[in-house]
This record gives sequence, C-alpha cells and structure tokens, in this order.
Amino acid sequence: MTVEIKIPDLGESIAEVLIVEWLKAEGDLVEPDEPLALIETDKANVELPAPARGRLTRRLKPANEWAAVGEVVAHLEPVADGAEAPRSAAAPTAKVSEERAEAASSKPGVVEPAVMPAARRLMAERGLTPREVQGSGRGGRILKEDVLRHLERRPGAGLPAAAEPAPPAAAAARQEDVVPMSPLRRAVARRLVEAQQTAALLTTFNEIDMTVVRELRRDYGPAFREKYGLKLGLMSFFVKAVVEALKQFPEVNASLRENDIVYHNYYDIGIAVGGGKGLVVPVLRQAETLGFAEIERTIADFAERAEKGALKLEELQGGTFTISNGGVYGSLLSTPIVNPPQSALLGLHAIQDRPVARAGQLEIRPMMYVALTYDHRLIDGREAVGFLRRVKEIVEQPGRMLLEV
Repeated sequence: MTVEIKIPDLGESIAEVLIVEWLKAEGDLVEPDEPLALIETDKANVELPAPARGRLTRRLKPANEWAAVGEVVAHLEPVADGAEAPRSAAAPTAKVSEERAEAASSKPGVVEPAVMPAARRLMAERGLTPREVQGSGRGGRILKEDVLRHLERRPGAGLPAAAEPAPPAAAAARQEDVVPMSPLRRAVARRLVEAQQTAALLTTFNEIDMTVVRELRRDYGPAFREKYGLKLGLMSFFVKAVVEALKQFPEVNASLRENDIVYHNYYDIGIAVGGGKGLVVPVLRQAETLGFAEIERTIADFAERAEKGALKLEELQGGTFTISNGGVYGSLLSTPIVNPPQSALLGLHAIQDRPVARAGQLEIRPMMYVALTYDHRLIDGREAVGFLRRVKEIVEQPGRMLLEV
C-alpha cells in the first residue's frame, strides 16, 4: 500500500515550508528515518524523514517550491525488511535525480556530495564540479557560501571561460536577479512589521566603559582558553549582567498576553547571530544557571550551526529577552526592534576609544554605546533607564556579580 509523505507539523506558527532540495531520487530505496528532502521553515532547515523502509516512487513537488503543512509531497512504496522492491514505471532504473546526474563521478564507487540549488547554479556558471569544492553543510552538502569561498581562494576561477565572450559592461551593469524571499526572511519581515504596528516601542541609550572587561580578557583570556578551549568573549559578561538586571527589573523580562502581564521567573536569553540565510535568535535556556564557559561554548555552537542552517526548531523558540550585538559588524549606534512577544531587547555596539572625563581629567577609554528598545505599554521609562544603568554598573565593575551588590 502506497504511503503518502506529508509535510509534518513543525510548530503552531509554521504554515508552509520551502522544499530546498530532494536528497533522494525517484526509484531510490530508503530506510526508516532516512532523510528524503531538505525543507526550510522560517526558523531553520529541517530534514524530511522516510516513515518506513521502501522505494520512493514519486516526488510530487520539485525543489524550490512551497508546500503547506500536511500537504502530500511524495509517495513511498513499502518494502519488507530484507526484501527488494521492484521499480515501478514511475521510477525506472535509469532515472536518477538531477543533482546526482550533474554530480556523477567518473570514478566507480565514489559518492558525490549533495549540492544546494544556489550553489549548483553558481558552480555551473563557473564550470566547477562538486569534487572541487569543500562542503560545509550537514553531511558535507555544498552551500553557495562554499562555492564563493572556493572562488576567492582560486584567483581567476570566477572568470568566464575564454571561449565565452564577456557581456558588455553596460549590459552587465543593468542585469537583475529576482530571488524569492526565503522563509526566514519572510518571517523576519513579518515579525518586524508586527512589532512596529502593535507595540509602543521606545529606545533609551547609555554608554559603558569597557576598560575593566578589556583588562580581564587580557589578563585571564589565555588561562580561560587553556582550561576550556574557548575564547573569553564579551557576550558572557553581558549575559550575566542582563540576568542580574532582569532580576531587579522583572517588567523587562515580562510579556503581554492580551490584557494580562506574564512575569517570567526564569531567564531564557535570546542571542541574535548571523546565519547563512539571515539573522536568527537561538535561546540560552536558564541563563541564570550558566557559567562564563558554558555561555561562551553555547554561543559558539549556535553561531557555527547557524552558518550551516543546522539549528533545531526548539532552539529558536521562546526566549524572554534578547541581546543583539551589532558591534561585530561595526555598528556604532542603532535602535533595535523588539522580538515579539518579548518586551525588550538590548543592542550592543562597537567599542571605540573615546575621550571621557574621569576625576576631572580627560582620559581615553574604550567605550561602547548600548541601546534598550522596550514596549512602553508594559515598561515605563524609569524601569527601562534603571535596567540599562544596572547593566552598565555590572559590566563596568564585574566584581559586583560575585558580591551580589
């Protein structure tokens, strides 16, 4: 009896997904839970598993097309353990996937890595084969970023072949690329507009003297790396400071639920990180229980997997407060937008040596502007300013965390 492969329920906020790539061709024999396709939601990439052992007889949706949750996208003919199913007319022996045909190896027994659609197009334009590019995606999949890195390492590799005349400069300058918005970008756009339209957003600013943190990182960074194998970054200081400030100002850690205020007696801190397909916000669960090394290790893992699109859905859901560090991109000052249903977000910025007055003397100090955007329906200016001042006090004097003062 034919089994229908449907798009599973991936969360109450997800209604449709993008089929990024089919990992199996029509006619392939698959095992239970073996990935059939790679699908993209507005939060992460997810593999579509086979529900049983069988032969994939038909793919109803091509790659780069949208499918609704619950929609049938493929048919599977079950095969008993140890048995071999005959190939149907819909899945002839000679038929292989387009991806495998393009990546077929001339060496018997060599399996070529899967190639993502955008990477495949770029490789075709540049005359590259999968064997020439090192993939960084899950299972060695080749991403567009991998192709670009390969071209950067090989000067001249991105130039048109000598037999192909280069287009006139004027014509090339007026070319347009029309690319559908990814699920992630669509979700980001929708949520940002929602935040602007439904919340009373206000931003307050302050600046933090990073002298002590800089000295701590200089003095103890090598020992920290030797013990934990990690770099002592800035984010762990701010996560710890934010948790302490949220304890003092619980409104900043709360959210609105219709006409009710929900006070969260836990601290799940979202950390905005740049991924291969845009900004994502994985969550540090129960950040109040984590030490510096645990925070740094988790954030580094988030960043690595975000680049590969390998974050799990549950890691991107929830969160009571968010920290976004635009300083890593060189931002000096900005007004970040709250991530609903949260009520506040802390924006960090670049550290610059600036002249400041200290004890009547002009000194050069490493200074950082920080911004707190908050929902004024729930948080008053007094709480917002007090929260930001508390973060400033703790980061400028980290010993306060040990003494709890």
